[in-house]
Amino acid sequence: MSTSATPVLEERLRDADRSQNTILNAARDEFSEHGLGGARMDRIAERAGLNKRLIYYYFEDKERLFQAVLEQAYRDIREAEHELKLLDLKPATALRRLVEFTWSYYLEHPEFMTLLNSANLHRARHLQESERARALNSPLIAMLSEVLDRGRAEGSFRSGVDPVQLYVSIAGLSYFYLSNNHTLSAIFGRDLMTPKAHNERLSHMCDVILGYVLIN
Repeated sequence: MSTSATPVLEERLRDADRSQNTILNAARDEFSEHGLGGARMDRIAERAGLNKRLIYYYFEDKERLFQAVLEQAYRDIREAEHELKLLDLKPATALRRLVEFTWSYYLEHPEFMTLLNSANLHRARHLQESERARALNSPLIAMLSEVLDRGRAEGSFRSGVDPVQLYVSIAGLSYFYLSNNHTLSAIFGRDLMTPKAHNERLSHMCDVILGYVLIN
C-alpha cells in the first residue's frame, strides 16, 4: 500500500467508527424507549441521520444491533467502574465507593435499566450469545474479588463472601428501588424520588453492604 493511500484509509476507518457509534447511540435510545419488539429500524436510521442500508451493512439485522447495544452498555459501565481505581483505596472505602457509583450510574443512565429489562424479557439470549459481554464483566468480578481478599488479609472483612453474589446484591439494591419507584411510592405513600429519599436510600445501601462484609 502506498503512503499516500494510508491517510485515506485511516479517514475511512474513522468515518466507519463514527457511523457505527452514531448508530449505536440512536439504537440505544430507540430500544430503551420501545424495547426490542417495538423498536423500528426506520426510526433508528432517522435518529442517526443515516441511511438504513448502512445499519444493515454494519449490524446485519435488528437482533444483532440489539446485541451490539447491550455490549456497548456493559462496556460503558465497566469502563466507568475501572476509572474508580478501587484497588488504590482501602477495602472498605472501595466497597462503599462501588455502591455509591452503582447508585449514581443507574440514576444518571435510566436507559441502562430499560435495556436490561428488555434483555430479560427475551431471556438474555443476546447476552448468552455474546462472548464479548462476558469478557467485559470478568474484570469487575476479579477486581471485587481482590478487594475482598485484601479486606480479609487486613482483618476487616469476613471470609466466605462470594464476589458475584455481592455484586448482584449491590446492583439489585439500586435496580429494584429505581425500576419500581412508581409502584413503591404509590404503595407506601411516599415519594421515593426526592433528593432526601435518594440520600436515605444510598445511606441504607452502604450500611447493608458494609454491614454484611465488615467484621464487627
